[in-house]
This record gives sequence, C-alpha cells and structure tokens, in this order.
Amino acid sequence: MSRRRVQLTLACVIAFAVGGSVQVFSRNDGTDVEVAIETTTTTTPMSTTTTTTTTTTTTTTLPPPRTARLLFTGDLLPHGAVQRAGDVHAEPGWDFTPLFAEVKPLIEGADLAICHLETPISIDDTNLTGYPTFNAPRAFAEAARDVGYDGCSLASNHSFDRGAQGAINTITVMQEIGLAYAGQAASEQEDLAPVLYTVNDIVIAHISATYSLNGFQMPADRQFLVDLIDPEAIVEEARIAKEAGAEFVVVSLHWGAEYRHEPIQSQIDWLDAILPTDEVDLVIGHHAHVVQPVDKVGDEWVVFGIGNFLSNQSANCCVAASQDGMIATIELLENDAGEIEAIGVHYIPTWVDRADGYVIRISEPGRTDVPEATATTLETSYNRTLEVVSSRLGAADGLTIGFGLEPGASSVLPAAAE
Repeated sequence: MSRRRVQLTLACVIAFAVGGSVQVFSRNDGTDVEVAIETTTTTTPMSTTTTTTTTTTTTTTLPPPRTARLLFTGDLLPHGAVQRAGDVHAEPGWDFTPLFAEVKPLIEGADLAICHLETPISIDDTNLTGYPTFNAPRAFAEAARDVGYDGCSLASNHSFDRGAQGAINTITVMQEIGLAYAGQAASEQEDLAPVLYTVNDIVIAHISATYSLNGFQMPADRQFLVDLIDPEAIVEEARIAKEAGAEFVVVSLHWGAEYRHEPIQSQIDWLDAILPTDEVDLVIGHHAHVVQPVDKVGDEWVVFGIGNFLSNQSANCCVAASQDGMIATIELLENDAGEIEAIGVHYIPTWVDRADGYVIRISEPGRTDVPEATATTLETSYNRTLEVVSSRLGAADGLTIGFGLEPGASSVLPAAAE
C-alpha cells in the first residue's frame, strides 16, 4: 500500500536510537520494566471554529470520524514447488511477486495490510528447504513487501525450524528489507516493546503468537525469540500497547487443528481468555490450512482461520480445501466517544492455481478471463469457502463478501454511513 498513508512505529531499541522515549510499565508480577517507545503525533483536532466579520454567528464543524480498512491473509508456505515457481521468474534468484498479481491491487488498496509468513527466511539464500522444516530465500519476504504488505505475523509452528540462529536470521532480514513484524524478537527488550502502526491517525497494535514449535525448544534464556500462546501474557502485552497509545489491538493466533474447518476446544478456551478483555479488540487466526468461520464475542470479531494464501497443499497430500484461502478486511470506524471499533468484516475467497505457476486467484464465480476448467474450480472453491466462513454470521451482522471493493475506496460500510 502507499507508505504515505501508514506510519510504522516499531517500538524497540533500534527505533529509540533514532528518536523516542522510555516508558516504565509494571508487569503483572509487580516488577517494572523500561520499554523504548518511538512516539508519533497522531492527534486530529476534534472540532474547528470559523468566525465571520459581518455577523456574530459562530459555526462549529466536526471533522468526519476516523476510518481504516485492515487487511489480513493466510499462510504463506514456501514448499519446494512454490520456491521453484519463484525461481522461474528471475535469473538468477527468485521473484515471487508474479504469484500475487491478481491480489496485489487489493493488498495495496488497504490502509494496513498484514501477511502471515510461516517460514524462517535465509539471510544469505543458502540451506533452502521446504516441508517439513522450512527455510525460504529472502525474495519470499521481499515479495510480501513489494506487493503491498506493511507487516507480517511471524509466530508459527515453523518459526524455530532453523533453531535460534534461524529465528535471528529471519528477524534480521525483515529489518533489512523494511517489513514490520510481530511474534518474534531478537531480545527481551524488543519482545516487550509493542508493534504500533499509525493508520489514518489511528494507532493500531499488532501481537502474534503460536500454539507450538513442532517439538523444538527455545533456549531457557532466549524465550523471547518466538511468542507462544499464553493468554495472560498476550493480554499484558496488549495492555502495554494501549498504555503506549494504541487505540485498537489485533492479536494474530497460530492455532487450531490442520484441515479442520470447525474450531477446536483450545481455540475456544484461548479466545474466551483473550478477546472479552478490554485490552484486545480483534483476533485473526491461521494454521488450519483451511478456512474457518468468522464470529463475534459480544461486539468484537474473531476470524478463526483464513486458510492458505500460498502453498503447495492440495487434495494430493491433504484436502482439496487446502488450496482455499481468503482476504479478510476489517472495517474500523471512530464512534461518538472517539473510540475505534470494528464495524464489519468483508472477505474475498481465494484459490492457489498450482497448475498455472502457483498464482493466487480470486475465487469469483462466473469468471471468463481464465480457462473454463479453472473458472469451474474457482466457483467450487468459492462455494466451499462461503459455506464455512459465513456459517455463523451474515450480512445482517456485518459479514459480507468483499467483491466490488475498490482499492483505496472509503473504508466505511454503506450501512454505517446511512
């Protein structure tokens, strides 16, 4: 997306070195910790006053409420075949951006776009591997940046596939290419510091955590390398983010059972411990490799699972629905009290076209710009996704299919503008 509309505040020691402040926060255990916070002025005047010289009338005009469209996509899994697809487009090296050609305008058109990077990234393009222990070339992360993502969630069951050094290498690459991240950290100080984005004068925090590391163990003195799901710790991190100025907190959770559309009990338990709190405003899920329902807890939204966005999974290894994913867009609106609320969710079904170079296709029925067999498959994918994602909520609740969303158009849902 346009970097003119999003400012990133990555609150860490590096950020503090170029300007910021240190705030002291109290942990739940009673101890205090100093956290470096880079501050960005995001205040918008709440009213303006105009006075004429010919009358004594004073007119007060309220500015329009702040709005933003947040975009999230599912697992980016660089299986060997996906890496080879990127290799086709560059000589030497890799270029994965053509795989995102159909969806790039939507990613760029969002006010804030977050990917889920489910792989370590090689710092020097060596020791590259696919499943079961991933390690992807730098170009895989660079493509995410180049197609319009502003940041990524990193915490997944594959985050530690290359051990502690692999985790550090991933962080280093993300910093070097200028792509923000949450869920991994190179130090305890960085782990404690909130990841904040300023979007249309709205300060948004992003938190990421995973249920597992596939049996790998982090060193006892480096537990900060990957965030594991701990509801108490997540809520505390969200509290720190709000004390640092966040108005809306998003938590990305790597959870659930693979290839299962319905949430499992651990998802329900973690959700009940996280989303109803005052500190957390939205939960986005991934890992199941198939889409899961969208629902609400009170007035707050949970997207249980957004499926695979780019992978080599299919009915050959897994289930046909593992080629399905969705682009989830969350519409934010400032209420009369000046608070930021999520007022609705759009979603656009997607499908990985493995037969045509792993292009991520928009699963819209009736397409005539692709071969007839592909169009039929896309309609099947659309119906499969619709049945699951809208199984609990519908348009009356604010959950709608997002076809027709114009990149960069107003973020406010029509119903909210009436």
